[in-house]
Amino acid sequence: MNIYFDLFLTFARIGVCTFGGGMAMLPILQREIVEKKHWAVSEELTDYYAIAQCTPGIIAVNIATFIGHKLKGTLGGILATVGVVFPSVVIISLIAAFLSNFADIPAVQHALSAVNACVLALIAASVIKLGKSTLKDLWCWGIFAAVLVCSFFFHLSPVLLVVISGFAGWLIRRLKRKAGDSK
Repeated sequence: MNIYFDLFLTFARIGVCTFGGGMAMLPILQREIVEKKHWAVSEELTDYYAIAQCTPGIIAVNIATFIGHKLKGTLGGILATVGVVFPSVVIISLIAAFLSNFADIPAVQHALSAVNACVLALIAASVIKLGKSTLKDLWCWGIFAAVLVCSFFFHLSPVLLVVISGFAGWLIRRLKRKAGDSK
């Protein structure tokens, strides 16, 4: 299959399943991009996810752009991005046209609540999977715990937390190197 068409189609399939935003998409990205297509490895996807959170825009769009660009340059990035956005545009247009007629129906409200519960479970599964591959030593666990506390209790900006964590990781690695050199 033409790689450009495959990029568009793969990200369009992912885009259909983005109910709940970028975090809910993580298990789908893992399965499609890492396990099925082998366009990236898990660590690379984790890096893309971290960078996508720091850059302006929607996480899913940023990740699609990164992967498309990695595979086929600018055109690949554009097609992957259009692919991930296309289903949402179609679905939102249809919902906007008809939702006001159905929003007050209890069955619709219950269905949306159930979808929200599903999204929460997908996010939890993604966090556990990412944690297994990312939290490799005591320092990583310490940074994880600090960020969790800071975001939960102090409501700090995710961008600030990512930048501080990146600096902390860099500093820890540098200190470990110096300690290794002095032995």
